Parts: sequence; C-alpha cells; structure tokens
Amino acid sequence: MRPQVLICSYLQEELVRKLIDDVPEVDVVYRPDLLPVPQFGADHWGTPRDLSDRQIAEWQAHLGDATVMFDFDWWQPRAWQENSPNLAWIQATQAGVGARAEAMGHSSNRVRITTAAGVHAKPLAEFALAGLLYFVRELPRLGSQKESQRWENGASNTLHGQRALIVGAGSIGSEVARTLSFMGVSCDGTTRGSRALEQPFEHSVSLRDCDLGAYHIVVLACPLTAETTGLLNKQRISAMREGALLVNLARGPVIDQEALIDSLKTGHLGGAVLDVAEPEPLPAGHSLWDAPNLVLSPHTAANVDAENARLVELFTKNLRRYLTGEKLLNSYDPFLGY
Repeated sequence: MRPQVLICSYLQEELVRKLIDDVPEVDVVYRPDLLPVPQFGADHWGTPRDLSDRQIAEWQAHLGDATVMFDFDWWQPRAWQENSPNLAWIQATQAGVGARAEAMGHSSNRVRITTAAGVHAKPLAEFALAGLLYFVRELPRLGSQKESQRWENGASNTLHGQRALIVGAGSIGSEVARTLSFMGVSCDGTTRGSRALEQPFEHSVSLRDCDLGAYHIVVLACPLTAETTGLLNKQRISAMREGALLVNLARGPVIDQEALIDSLKTGHLGGAVLDVAEPEPLPAGHSLWDAPNLVLSPHTAANVDAENARLVELFTKNLRRYLTGEKLLNSYDPFLGY
C-alpha cells in the first residue's frame, strides 16, 4: 500500500504541487477547506473553521488513513492513537516540539517525530543581530534626538571585538554564531554533553563553570527541557557583565523572567532581545510589557515568507529517506525532550 501523507496545516498550493511532483511514490491529501484559516503565509496554527458533521467525518477518515502527517493534527491532537492507527511519522513545523509532543502523549517512539530544526535558523539569527545592533549602535538615542529635533555629536559602541556566549550550539545557535562572527564577535558555545565545537565557535564551555561576566552578549538558543527550565536564574543574571545584552531565542521558561525585569530596571543589563515570553500570549498588564530597554517579539521572529518553502524542502528530503528506510533528519527523542 502506498504511504498516505496528510497535510495538517496550511501550505501554498504551489508547494503542495511541488511535493507531489517531487515524491510521486506517495499519495498526498491536502484539504485546505477542512484546515484552520491561516492569518499569514507561514501560520501553522490558524483559526479553526466551523465544520459541519459531514466535514468532520471527512477529516476523521483522512486521519484514519494517514501513515505520515505534515504537522500535528489540529482537530483532536491528543487522540492520535485512536484516530490515526496507521500513523508512523509526523514531520513537525516547529524546531522545538518537546512541550507540544509531551502534551499530546508522544512519550515513546511509537510514532516517529521529526522537527523543523534548521528551517528557522537564519531568520532568528537576523532577529538576534537586529536587536543587538539596536542597542549597540544606540538607535533609541538617535530616535529620541530626531523626535526632539536635536542635532548632537556623540559616539556609540560596536559589535566588533565583543565576546558572546551562545547557550545551545544546535542549528539556531550555530547560525547566530556564524552571523555574529561575521560582525567581528568572538563566540563561545555550550552543549549538553562534552561535544567539542568547531568554527564558528572559538571555544566549547560549560555554563556551570564559565565566567558569565566575561561576555558582552549572552544568547539562549537551547531546547526547553526539565534541565533548562530556569537555566538563566537570578544568580546567573547577576553574574553577567554590567551593561551586557541578553537574547532569548529559546523558550520563555528558560529565564527567570522577574529577575530579568529587575535587572533591566536597575540597569545591570544594558538590554534584552526576546522572541519568547512566559506565559504566551503575554497578557495585557504583565510587567514584562513595561520593562525598559527591551525588544519583544510575540514569538514571531522566525515567521518569514520563505518558511513554508524551506519546510517542504526538508519534508521532501525526509520523505525520500522514509521511503528508502534511511535515518530521518531532525529526529525527536521523547526521552531527551528534543
């Protein structure tokens, strides 16, 4: 029987046709009329439709036939064992799927899950660089001078010659290091094990043992696990260099958020660039909204027009590997949480 591939979140029609043309050995089912309505091109959540009983039955039938899914089921994601008895593999559209997979009961390798690691690396590295330059080149001061029509001499800092610690040297952390290295920043990296890092990293270090005060920049790009929850706690934030900049591309719970806010208010940290928060969505009135020297993205820094094309490119590669029995790219380990 030919593998049945069910696309569970929005894709542009031309990308679906490309997938079908590139991997003709599988049957692809794409029913956008049954999927949540996207708010933008790379929206893999969307707004659920008000489906009729007949439409729900159609979707349920597709779930029952599926052996491979592009993204998790949007309808009853926790009921995958009952709804999708033939399911063998899910290609996720996120890089960090640990919390989502655990919440859906994927606690073993009964269904393989592959992540989108690498797809979002360049957009997130660009976001990190933009945020860092915003503070280093003192764009807020320039904006204030323009607003008040003041033409004043002055000097700003430069990224060139600074030191950065990248916590998490996976695809995102490595791309951040490559980008910052191009700007003349010396980058050290941390890994979970004892893996030695090569270029673009200069040294492999342990977060537990390293001198955080030696770095002008700290970038968090690690997965959220039990081990990394609260990783950057009050003690470690206090140990950071006076005026240092912090970037969080990981998940909100990796940071002690209240300690971060206090450090921004006192001026101990020179600024923070966050693509994530705790909780999400961040409610109105939350103290993070009023924190000074903060660039805050609503977990959208990776959302770019080219995202779906890169996801389909990765999915196509993995489909070919799946058909030939090769090891899949970006396999998720439910026991490690990433």
